[in-house]
Amino acid sequence: MSKTRKELATELGSELNALFVASRTVMAASAARFHPDLQPAAYQLAAMLASQGPTKAGGLADRLGMDKSAVSRLAKSLCDNGLADTSADPDDGRAIVYSLTDAGHNGIQAANAVKSDAFFSRMDGWSDAELTLFIGLLRKFNRT
Repeated sequence: MSKTRKELATELGSELNALFVASRTVMAASAARFHPDLQPAAYQLAAMLASQGPTKAGGLADRLGMDKSAVSRLAKSLCDNGLADTSADPDDGRAIVYSLTDAGHNGIQAANAVKSDAFFSRMDGWSDAELTLFIGLLRKFNRT
């Protein structure tokens, strides 16, 4: 007997919930690998800097959905631990731009290895066709 659309949607919700739980676990492990004494949100900020390059606190706040004061506190903790630096914005000398230091980039690489290992272990035994299908469907779901 085939499932109704509602039953399928409920099953999808359950699987997405499991994915979110697993994602939080991997994120926490990645954050701890990045720097064990910092909040996981500081890792997210560093990851954003790694992908976006030097950025002002306001830009980071917008991209991360956080308030600017929280971003400033997290960025300060990155700077205090030698993982990020500040400089004057070349377009507005009054504004501060945050960027990762070499130590910050190294920490991000180590944290990314934790995520990669987690993903590789979950895909162990998948064919390239299965992985391609999963990526395509997930991309379609995320863009809808």
